[in-house]
Amino acid sequence: MASVGLVGEGEEASRDCILEPLSLPDSPAGATAVESSPSVPCLFCDECFLEVERDKLLKHMIIEHKLVIADVKLIADFRRYVLYWKKRLTEQPITDFCSVIRTNSEAPVEKQENYFLLCDVLPEDRVLREQLQHQRLKEILEKQQQEREDSEFYGICMFCNEEFTGNRSVLLNHMKRDHAFNVGLPDNIVFCTEFLDSLQKKMDNLQCLYCEKIFRDKNTLKDHMRKKQHRRINSKNREYDRFYIINYLELGKSWEEVQSEDDRELIDHKEDDWSDWEEHPVCAMCLFCDEQADTTEKLLDHMKDAHGFDLNKTKTDLGLKFYQQVKLVNFLRREIHQGRCHGCQMKFHCKAALVNHMEETEHTALLPDKSLWNQPQYYFPTYENDTLLCTLSDSENESAAEDPYEGIPVIGEDLSNLEALKQSSILNQLLREEVLRNERPLE
Repeated sequence: MASVGLVGEGEEASRDCILEPLSLPDSPAGATAVESSPSVPCLFCDECFLEVERDKLLKHMIIEHKLVIADVKLIADFRRYVLYWKKRLTEQPITDFCSVIRTNSEAPVEKQENYFLLCDVLPEDRVLREQLQHQRLKEILEKQQQEREDSEFYGICMFCNEEFTGNRSVLLNHMKRDHAFNVGLPDNIVFCTEFLDSLQKKMDNLQCLYCEKIFRDKNTLKDHMRKKQHRRINSKNREYDRFYIINYLELGKSWEEVQSEDDRELIDHKEDDWSDWEEHPVCAMCLFCDEQADTTEKLLDHMKDAHGFDLNKTKTDLGLKFYQQVKLVNFLRREIHQGRCHGCQMKFHCKAALVNHMEETEHTALLPDKSLWNQPQYYFPTYENDTLLCTLSDSENESAAEDPYEGIPVIGEDLSNLEALKQSSILNQLLREEVLRNERPLE
């Protein structure tokens, strides 16, 4: 009688030896098991591709299954997108979701092929893409917040090899301040460690971060980046886009497109509405004290009554043009700031004592020689926010000066015979004289 269910010693020993990896049976759900894998499955078959091999998967689906996915670059999470539609295509036929494109429509039926286009014209696809974009943005912002609050960051400067710990901003600010290497505000960067590692790798490979040329040694590379001002990254290199928050803000838009967007609301308004404009009064300060006035007339009257300095009279008496008035005001401001009387050059320790002296001696109106203050250095304001300079105007007698040519009639030339006018024009004579002067031999 044959024994049943008994295992021999040799067979038992062979079962104890595992010579290949074991696998549990596939889950009935199918998609759930695939979801935990880093690979991306085909929508129709069991073929899987790594996420970095996305183009291979797209090529496979076009050739083998005649499926085209539109605007793949606008899909924030390609793997989740594929998993969603893989599940939906098991529930309904593909023609419920995709547009059918027939090729060789005029050829015989056996040579015609139907391709399926999956795009965001379908409302369900559009909603899915937007949800994936919002989810991706949420994850990126959470990651960025973690990096901003991280106090255990460790990094080495790629230019001086100094070590930094604490927060990532310490290293980024150091490279900006000490090495003029600016990659933007730390708060605008995400995946900072990976970003810095990619830059360090380029430097280790003796590659310029901006022009991306390769150099023979590290010193040559550093000299090149310093002299050519290439201590920056190449903004055209899309490799860096994933490290900047701005590239995640809007679906399918890079940082260049976001920054170059016009304010459409302002462009659409052909007639600007200025009804809510409120003009703030000009508050100019006195040359000699801290008195301020909201109009030029009030300020000039104050300086005339309180300090005996009449700017309008000075302007008229000396025939000052606009820039000469600017120089005079800046000169007086500087003299007062330095505690020096412009009339007698006596110095004082405080402004109050100086002003009292000038009023008692009537030196406020005693201006020094014009050559002393009519200098180019006084084109520049003593105080950057000196509003008095903005209220100056040209001299009245200059604008009212009589034109020496006033009263002389000006007769327009007769343009009816333009060729004759060209021949008789005085410009021809001046041109001939200039030519003869240039042809005269040098002595």
